[in-house]
Amino acid sequence: MNQPAPTTDPESRLLALGLSLPVAPKPVAAYIPTRRAGDLLFVSGQIPLVPGPDGSPTLLFKGAVPDEVSMEQAQECARRCVLNGLAAMKAAVGSLACLRQVVRVGVFVCSRPGFFDQPKVANAASELLMEVFGDAGRHARAAVGSIALPLGAPVEIEFIVEIDPACDP
Repeated sequence: MNQPAPTTDPESRLLALGLSLPVAPKPVAAYIPTRRAGDLLFVSGQIPLVPGPDGSPTLLFKGAVPDEVSMEQAQECARRCVLNGLAAMKAAVGSLACLRQVVRVGVFVCSRPGFFDQPKVANAASELLMEVFGDAGRHARAAVGSIALPLGAPVEIEFIVEIDPACDP
């Protein structure tokens, strides 16, 4: 795991990793992107949406792992889901520096029968969170296989994070 330059600012760590936050994706159905309950922020499932050629959101890859989407592509999708989730968190609380810790991550992988490597896909997300937040990025996790995900996405990730109570948007 490549570690960025030492800093406590998550957005600086992202930049050191050569990454930047996208615009927070808009919901694609009847839900809200985040819900804060006390010091916990629940982030709705994020799929690997990226800007398409015309600027509208499109899936990075589409289909089931490993038949239509390779392991490497699924891991890239998992990292994109994390970036989209971080963008939703920032939109909700104003700054990623408000995040105290990642509590739990739920990773769903559209899988063909006989595919049992969902944890390897989920590791891409977990490792990125630890690179960005250090020890505060370590979390409880579920890695679950699914026969289908929204819009044909190969990966969907939901987050529960603890927010510093002093951060009140």
